[in-house]
Amino acid sequence: MSTAPFQRIGVVGSGVMGRGIAQIFALAGIPVRLYDSHPPALDAAIQSLAGVFSLLQEKGRLTEAQAESARARLLPAQQVAELADCDLVIEAIVEKLEAKRDLLASLDQVLSPSAVIASNTSSLSITAIAASSRHPERVAGYHFFNPVPLMRIVEVIGGPRTSAQVLERLSELARQAGHLPVQAQDTPGFIVNHAGRGFGTEALRLLGEGVSDPVTIDRIMREQVSINGSGFKLGPFELMDLTGLDVSHPVMESIYRQYYEEPRFRPSVIAAQRTVAGLHGRKRGEGWYRHVDGKQQTPPEAAPPAVPDLPPVWVAPGEHHSALVQLITDLGARVESTAQPGAESLVLLAPLGHDATSACHQWPAERAIAIDTLFGFGKGQCQRRTLMTTPATHRAYRDAAHALFAADGVRVSVIRDSAGFVAPRILAMIVAIGCEIAQQRIATPADIDSAVRLGLGYPAGPLSLGDLLGPSRVTRLLDEMSQVTGDPRYRPSLWLRRRAQLGLSLLHAD
Repeated sequence: MSTAPFQRIGVVGSGVMGRGIAQIFALAGIPVRLYDSHPPALDAAIQSLAGVFSLLQEKGRLTEAQAESARARLLPAQQVAELADCDLVIEAIVEKLEAKRDLLASLDQVLSPSAVIASNTSSLSITAIAASSRHPERVAGYHFFNPVPLMRIVEVIGGPRTSAQVLERLSELARQAGHLPVQAQDTPGFIVNHAGRGFGTEALRLLGEGVSDPVTIDRIMREQVSINGSGFKLGPFELMDLTGLDVSHPVMESIYRQYYEEPRFRPSVIAAQRTVAGLHGRKRGEGWYRHVDGKQQTPPEAAPPAVPDLPPVWVAPGEHHSALVQLITDLGARVESTAQPGAESLVLLAPLGHDATSACHQWPAERAIAIDTLFGFGKGQCQRRTLMTTPATHRAYRDAAHALFAADGVRVSVIRDSAGFVAPRILAMIVAIGCEIAQQRIATPADIDSAVRLGLGYPAGPLSLGDLLGPSRVTRLLDEMSQVTGDPRYRPSLWLRRRAQLGLSLLHAD
């Protein structure tokens, strides 16, 4: 007798997601009926999955008997009525609410009242989908990620009428198939697509403010960020090109509208224009980058400017004063130790959330340069340093700072004035949104972190990231960015502010 929480699974939709879902459960030992309203697509899916099982056998990951058993467990269904003996049906059809609601009404006609219906939707409301069923207590979200066999995370979403037992049974089924289930309330974006708003959306905001270009922003996020020795594998614009702007931009718009125009999720006019222009990314050969034969064409980085005579450097008072003095000395420049900068000195600032203009105070802005100190910046501590000018900074001082901080071979990015530089600004928004998800009790802190780390491939979940950066530092960073910009998107979540005040981990549940 099988110990699986479900004895026979139906999968509706034989596209990429439907095939992946059918594959993992057939391999987990559970009979699967696969249905598609388009018979040729169904035939192609059954044939494709048989080939997958054979390939796994050739690679030694399945025995001949296991591959044959998996093929035998996967049966085509020619009509919805053939799913009548399934105690779970997972829909993976087109991402349109009316289509899903029509399907649920059809399933209600053939399934036992005790059977569970799960939707693999990534963005639609489970509550709205379930409203078309006579038994909304049996309807849940079951959001897998592409490719399903490799992305071993699944969001289990309950609407206000979903039975708790249904959620537990779906979670147990995921575990038996080798996936990690994370439970979430039915809210726009669930966990992963909600939490992901900080990365790309804030990068687009930086672009829209003219702070820098997509390639430089990507380089900073890949090479400057270091979380326990790891960074982001792709920059935000590289990720948008991989996903496709025609996919990612509508999600941005949808979540923004569903949250009644929450400022944190404000989409970008630039992204909207490029979507209409067909600059969708790798699949079109052109997006934020050009792509040739599927390979991203990244322009080479310019060499640092040659500056034979570096000016003396005066370091503004602050938390990192001593470390910056040591670095400048190590790089071969002279440090001024006077109370005020000399008439020819480069003025080095190290703000956290303020922009360089705000950090200048009474010092000469035409000679001012700010350096990002959120991560290691000393000799041997980093791959990239980020410098920031004021609108008044003279080109000669910009070039001198660039040459100086590249003297040890570290790559240097120079950006225009911005509250919070690039990496601190994007990371602070990732933490702020993750904390807001926790504050709304959409999911547990542990599940939020696991979902984002596995679903988005971040080096850490948003709450762990906030702990590593320091909740008090992230709160200050957001407060200062809010002060400079006047934009409510940068307000710290109460979850973050309270834990910073009490000295608690952001993973601490109450």
